Amino acid sequence: MPSSSSLPIGLPSGLPTGRGLLYLIFAGVAWGTAGAAASLVFLLSDLGPLALSFWRCVGGLLLLLPACLLRSRARGTTAHAEPRGRRVTRILVTGLGLTLFQSAYFAAVQATGLAVGTVVTLGAGPVLIALGAWLTLGERLGRGGIVTVTGALVGLAVLVLGNDGGTVRPLGVALGVLSAAGYAAITLLTRRLGRDGGGADPVVTTTWAFAIGSLTLLPLAAAEGLLPHGAELARVVWLMVYVAAVPTALAYVLYFAGAAVVRSATVSVIMLLEPVSAAVIAVALLGERLTVATVVGTLLLLSAVAGLAVAEARTAATTRRAAVLVRASEADLRS
Repeated sequence: MPSSSSLPIGLPSGLPTGRGLLYLIFAGVAWGTAGAAASLVFLLSDLGPLALSFWRCVGGLLLLLPACLLRSRARGTTAHAEPRGRRVTRILVTGLGLTLFQSAYFAAVQATGLAVGTVVTLGAGPVLIALGAWLTLGERLGRGGIVTVTGALVGLAVLVLGNDGGTVRPLGVALGVLSAAGYAAITLLTRRLGRDGGGADPVVTTTWAFAIGSLTLLPLAAAEGLLPHGAELARVVWLMVYVAAVPTALAYVLYFAGAAVVRSATVSVIMLLEPVSAAVIAVALLGERLTVATVVGTLLLLSAVAGLAVAEARTAATTRRAAVLVRASEADLRS
């Protein structure tokens, strides 16, 4: 678990780890329902993924803006001053990464279904994070990491090559990987800036991210069609409000807060709640069909994420034991 001096962006150091775990559990389950709501919106209206993502950002922005202003005023000049360049970088990368993450995810759900789109996105995310941390942060991948990354690639291959009658569409898989890249960019930035300590608030960070997402997506959503049309517009509007409020405004703040005090390996495992809950909803409520290849590919992807978590947990345990031995030796010398 990171120390209070190495918290990622967006969290005061006083949040208990147990509460952080609860925040992450809620965020994971809520994100799983976002894809289901999106699937229903696509079924009931002609709204596209870019337009839905735009309204999700706008709704999240409107819901979080009052809280953002209040928290900024309360923090005042007592908060640790974050360097301007770092603040701009954090806001831009978080906003653009979040925009790519959720827009490509909705497009993947529309292209290849809720279950596969969610599994690919959340299965590829931790793998891309592990590779990115190795390339940009100097974190060792290790033999276990190489094995799990290979397993994840095999799982993606099984999903695509095991395509049965169009059940899994390569375009949807590619969009899921693209979405995972946006998720990885946010996480890697969080970890890099977290090495220098935090000074930003999770509500402020998320509000700025939604503002950037809204501006970026506006012209694209306008070209796609901003307003939904269909026979059940009232139901579509309620689904859009739900997507903006629960799995967006609330879940993103809780995710950034929980991820700041919980080890990244644990975060990866907890976030498996999203593809699991999405798959259950897809099969039980939306009537999606899971082929043998889909199930095998899914298990390989999720096993890869669990493998990365186990490898990191072992490394952390070894580090803690070494630290205990060092402190014990120092105590013996002093005595």
